[in-house]
Amino acid sequence: MLELLINKEENFENIILIENGKMVEHYINDENSEKVKQEGDIYVGQVEDIIPGMQAAFVNFGKDKKGFIHVKDAIAKVDETKEKPDLSLDIKDVLKPNQKLLIQIKKDGDITKGARVSTHISLTGKYIVLMPNTNFIPVSQKIENENEKKRLIQLVKKNLPDDFGAIIRTSAEKKSEEEIKKDIDRLISIWKDIEAKFKKTKKIPDLLWKSEGIVERIITDLCTKNLEKITTNSEERYNRLKEMYSSEKLNIVLEKGTNLIEKYDLEKQIEKSENRKVWLNCGGFITIDKTEALTAIDVNTGKFTGKKDLESTIFKVNKEATIEIAKQLRLRDIGGIIIIDYIDMTNNENRIKIENLLKEVLKEDRSKTQVEGFTKLNLMEMTRKHICSHLNNLN
Repeated sequence: MLELLINKEENFENIILIENGKMVEHYINDENSEKVKQEGDIYVGQVEDIIPGMQAAFVNFGKDKKGFIHVKDAIAKVDETKEKPDLSLDIKDVLKPNQKLLIQIKKDGDITKGARVSTHISLTGKYIVLMPNTNFIPVSQKIENENEKKRLIQLVKKNLPDDFGAIIRTSAEKKSEEEIKKDIDRLISIWKDIEAKFKKTKKIPDLLWKSEGIVERIITDLCTKNLEKITTNSEERYNRLKEMYSSEKLNIVLEKGTNLIEKYDLEKQIEKSENRKVWLNCGGFITIDKTEALTAIDVNTGKFTGKKDLESTIFKVNKEATIEIAKQLRLRDIGGIIIIDYIDMTNNENRIKIENLLKEVLKEDRSKTQVEGFTKLNLMEMTRKHICSHLNNLN
């Protein structure tokens, strides 16, 4: 059973997704935080500075720090599984100073730098991600049945107008044409509205479309699965959700004046999720250290000495660590480059088993993940996209 808790405390919300009593995702939405979500928002901006040496430019979209756009994000989007973008193009031939530009925030800025922006617009729905001005239709890697992939591609292609592409999401699996067409039509309507605003507006820069908040994103991702209940202690949030999802069959409950963290006995789970060291059931442990460039995860045998030979002892710890690492990445919303320093295994079959297990357990993650495999130094390389990088999450 999946349940979403939204616990309001003064000027912030604890947003917690629990599965069978266990916390699997946790975000803190601080209304007074200087971090304001921009990722996914669509603006009309203006090109101000061309940087030929970096093949990039800076775009004014109305914030204190200008957005950064690389030539790759300013030229036509291509299916990179089949072809490579033409990066030989000179940025000065692609963008001009003072040019009016329709952009989307792809990565939030921070204290030191502005947001990463792109002309490649994408609109996320329940079953697809709509990509205007493209012509390819990739399918989520989490959909493994080849016949289902073919069915979905044909179905989406049939219902997409010309000059539109789409990413078929995992949630589209086994859905009917009627359900997917409804999602496509809704997203195309949003895009046409954005496009019309862009053509008409004389105000530059300006916000044209605001993307979903973290609560809405969770509901969009999970309402087609087994999200059984949404509970909040905020009357304002309750009324907003009831209005937004009046046509959906969602069980939204108001428990005014109740501390939901205490009621669901989540204090210890939250405390443990903030620890650098995470103990495994076998007696081993992992440590999680975040740097500016990447997140390093180290696996240790700890108190576990095993009952057989050294290799089987190491494999058992690495196996338990793999399952726990996938949980922690999701729980803490860790994004970017992730390096896992497993305990060295001499048996190559065991390395393959650990890599396959990591790929398997990561399928439970709503976010996009990519496992690159072991390096020559026996370090596991992978990447994960933040669900909501602007929030005060636990990474």
